[in-house]
Amino acid sequence: MQKFCLTLDLKDDPQLIEEYIQHHKNVWPEILLNIRLSGISDMEIYCFGTRLFMIIEAGDDFNFEKKATLDQANQKVQDWETLMWKYQQCLPGSKPGEKWMMMDKIFTL
Repeated sequence: MQKFCLTLDLKDDPQLIEEYIQHHKNVWPEILLNIRLSGISDMEIYCFGTRLFMIIEAGDDFNFEKKATLDQANQKVQDWETLMWKYQQCLPGSKPGEKWMMMDKIFTL
């Protein structure tokens, strides 16, 4: 089992943040299916102000390249990602168009 932690910022607009949260209370079924087909077994997203934190648990055969290929081939996923850009913004230091940024583990108990 693999675990990944990623982060992203939302636009600093309370109405947009609330809309984003509401979308994630009712994620499109095609999106959920695509996530599972990519090999992800569990995903959680947390929000503090404009900062998002995502935890992904996936099987040993999961990789982000495979997920990206599945995402590109799925029009519903592309529609979802386009919609999400309404709410999201790039983190400082990210490349243009990069969304979720991988975090480095710095401590384990």
